[in-house]
Amino acid sequence: MSNNINNKLTDIMKALRGPDGCPWDLEQNHKTLKPYLIEECYECLEAIDEGDDSHLKEELGDVLLQVVFHSQLAMERNAFTFEDVEKAICEKMIRRHPHVFGDSKIRSVQAVKTQWEEIKKQEKDQKRN
Repeated sequence: MSNNINNKLTDIMKALRGPDGCPWDLEQNHKTLKPYLIEECYECLEAIDEGDDSHLKEELGDVLLQVVFHSQLAMERNAFTFEDVEKAICEKMIRRHPHVFGDSKIRSVQAVKTQWEEIKKQEKDQKRN
Protein backbone atom coordinates (compact mmCIF):
# COMPACT_ATOMS: atom_id res chain seq x y z
CA MET A 1 0.00 0.00 0.00
CA SER A 2 1.05 3.58 -0.59
CA ASN A 3 2.48 5.93 2.02
CA ASN A 4 0.03 8.72 1.27
CA ILE A 5 -3.14 8.22 3.32
CA ASN A 6 -5.35 9.10 0.35
CA ASN A 7 -3.55 6.52 -1.74
CA LYS A 8 -3.88 4.01 1.08
CA LEU A 9 -7.64 4.54 1.09
CA THR A 10 -7.83 4.22 -2.69
CA ASP A 11 -5.71 1.06 -2.45
CA ILE A 12 -8.16 -0.37 0.08
CA MET A 13 -11.08 0.46 -2.22
CA LYS A 14 -9.31 -1.14 -5.20
CA ALA A 15 -8.83 -4.31 -3.15
CA LEU A 16 -12.49 -4.31 -2.09
CA ARG A 17 -13.49 -4.03 -5.75
CA GLY A 18 -10.79 -6.41 -7.01
CA PRO A 19 -11.12 -10.05 -8.11
CA ASP A 20 -10.82 -11.34 -4.52
CA GLY A 21 -12.73 -8.39 -3.09
CA CYS A 22 -15.90 -8.03 -1.11
CA PRO A 23 -19.06 -9.38 -2.81
CA TRP A 24 -21.13 -6.44 -1.53
CA ASP A 25 -18.65 -3.83 -2.75
CA LEU A 26 -18.43 -5.55 -6.13
CA GLU A 27 -22.21 -5.24 -6.63
CA GLN A 28 -22.31 -1.49 -6.07
CA ASN A 29 -22.66 1.27 -8.63
CA HIS A 30 -23.21 5.02 -8.44
CA LYS A 31 -26.97 4.65 -8.13
CA THR A 32 -26.91 1.94 -5.46
CA LEU A 33 -24.53 4.06 -3.39
CA LYS A 34 -26.70 7.20 -3.46
CA PRO A 35 -28.54 6.42 -0.19
CA TYR A 36 -25.24 5.84 1.61
CA LEU A 37 -23.81 9.15 0.46
CA ILE A 38 -26.89 10.96 1.73
CA GLU A 39 -26.91 8.99 4.99
CA GLU A 40 -23.24 9.73 5.68
CA CYS A 41 -23.75 13.44 5.01
CA TYR A 42 -26.66 13.55 7.45
CA GLU A 43 -24.65 11.68 10.07
CA CYS A 44 -21.82 14.19 9.58
CA LEU A 45 -24.27 17.04 10.15
CA GLU A 46 -25.51 15.36 13.33
CA ALA A 47 -21.94 15.09 14.61
CA ILE A 48 -21.45 18.81 13.96
CA ASP A 49 -24.66 19.60 15.84
CA GLU A 50 -23.48 17.43 18.75
CA GLY A 51 -20.16 19.26 18.87
CA ASP A 52 -18.49 15.86 19.19
CA ASP A 53 -15.08 15.98 17.48
CA SER A 54 -14.51 12.24 17.72
CA HIS A 55 -17.86 11.52 16.09
CA LEU A 56 -17.23 14.22 13.49
CA LYS A 57 -13.86 12.68 12.60
CA GLU A 58 -15.52 9.30 12.09
CA GLU A 59 -18.35 10.71 9.96
CA LEU A 60 -16.00 12.81 7.82
CA GLY A 61 -14.10 9.58 7.13
CA ASP A 62 -17.35 7.93 6.06
CA VAL A 63 -18.10 10.83 3.69
CA LEU A 64 -14.56 10.60 2.29
CA LEU A 65 -15.03 6.86 1.77
CA GLN A 66 -18.09 7.61 -0.35
CA VAL A 67 -16.04 10.01 -2.49
CA VAL A 68 -13.32 7.38 -2.91
CA PHE A 69 -15.88 4.67 -3.71
CA HIS A 70 -17.53 6.78 -6.43
CA SER A 71 -14.10 7.71 -7.78
CA GLN A 72 -13.12 4.03 -7.94
CA LEU A 73 -16.28 3.22 -9.90
CA ALA A 74 -15.46 6.05 -12.30
CA MET A 75 -11.86 4.86 -12.65
CA GLU A 76 -13.07 1.37 -13.54
CA ARG A 77 -14.88 2.83 -16.55
CA ASN A 78 -11.96 5.14 -17.40
CA ALA A 79 -13.93 8.31 -16.59
CA PHE A 80 -11.75 9.85 -13.85
CA THR A 81 -9.74 8.97 -10.73
CA PHE A 82 -9.70 10.14 -7.14
CA GLU A 83 -6.56 12.07 -8.02
CA ASP A 84 -8.54 13.85 -10.74
CA VAL A 85 -11.21 14.77 -8.17
CA GLU A 86 -8.54 16.05 -5.79
CA LYS A 87 -6.81 18.05 -8.56
CA ALA A 88 -10.11 19.57 -9.71
CA ILE A 89 -11.11 20.76 -6.24
CA CYS A 90 -7.64 22.19 -5.58
CA GLU A 91 -7.76 24.11 -8.85
CA LYS A 92 -11.26 25.37 -8.05
CA MET A 93 -10.32 26.55 -4.57
CA ILE A 94 -7.27 28.41 -5.88
CA ARG A 95 -9.27 29.92 -8.74
CA ARG A 96 -12.10 31.04 -6.43
CA HIS A 97 -9.76 32.59 -3.86
CA PRO A 98 -7.76 35.17 -5.85
CA HIS A 99 -7.61 37.29 -2.69
CA VAL A 100 -5.45 34.54 -1.15
CA PHE A 101 -3.68 32.98 -4.15
CA GLY A 102 -3.71 35.89 -6.61
CA ASP A 103 -3.61 39.65 -6.86
CA SER A 104 -7.09 40.52 -5.58
CA LYS A 105 -7.00 42.77 -2.51
CA ILE A 106 -10.48 42.26 -1.09
CA ARG A 107 -10.79 41.38 2.60
CA SER A 108 -14.41 41.71 3.70
CA VAL A 109 -16.62 38.65 3.98
CA GLN A 110 -19.28 40.20 1.74
CA ALA A 111 -16.72 41.10 -0.94
CA VAL A 112 -15.39 37.54 -0.85
CA LYS A 113 -18.92 36.13 -1.26
CA THR A 114 -19.62 38.49 -4.17
CA GLN A 115 -16.32 37.61 -5.85
CA TRP A 116 -17.00 33.87 -5.35
CA GLU A 117 -20.39 34.16 -7.07
CA GLU A 118 -18.92 36.21 -9.93
CA ILE A 119 -16.18 33.62 -10.52
CA LYS A 120 -18.73 30.81 -10.30
CA LYS A 121 -20.91 32.53 -12.92
CA GLN A 122 -17.90 33.03 -15.21
CA GLU A 123 -17.05 29.34 -14.89
CA LYS A 124 -20.61 28.31 -15.81
CA ASP A 125 -20.60 30.70 -18.79
CA GLN A 126 -17.29 29.22 -20.00
CA LYS A 127 -18.67 25.67 -19.74
CA ARG A 128 -21.63 26.65 -21.93
CA ASN A 129 -19.35 28.03 -24.67
